[in-house]
Amino acid sequence: MNRKILKFEIDLDFVLIAVTTSLKDYRVCYLINKYLNFNFARTEDLSVDIYPGAPSSRFSLFLYKWEASDTDFYFIGNKGPDGYLIPEMKKADYFLMIRNYIDESDLDNLVSALNRIPEIVAAVKIDPKKIKSRENLLF
Repeated sequence: MNRKILKFEIDLDFVLIAVTTSLKDYRVCYLINKYLNFNFARTEDLSVDIYPGAPSSRFSLFLYKWEASDTDFYFIGNKGPDGYLIPEMKKADYFLMIRNYIDESDLDNLVSALNRIPEIVAAVKIDPKKIKSRENLLF
């Protein structure tokens, strides 16, 4: 009997930046809006099934749509009342997810600009393919 094996690979078509700060999510978004001329607005919380059989965990979510290039920026809280969105990155307080196209030099400039905000301890580009629980970021 012939056997066929189906290989499934998740398409991770986004860029991820981990942000570490002690501030609340709305305050960090305010500072990003102020220093980088973004326009983050709060949306409905991200609901993720982290533990099978348990109720969904909720994480804060902010959205900014850059109309000039159809790029979407999501500011996501890593800490929720029931645990972490990405448990292997407990030191990251938030994630900035960028969907659709962003130039590599624009990305480097964005990370540098985030690191220049005094209240942000660190902003680091993360490869989503190296995260074990990357499925939690697919929404």
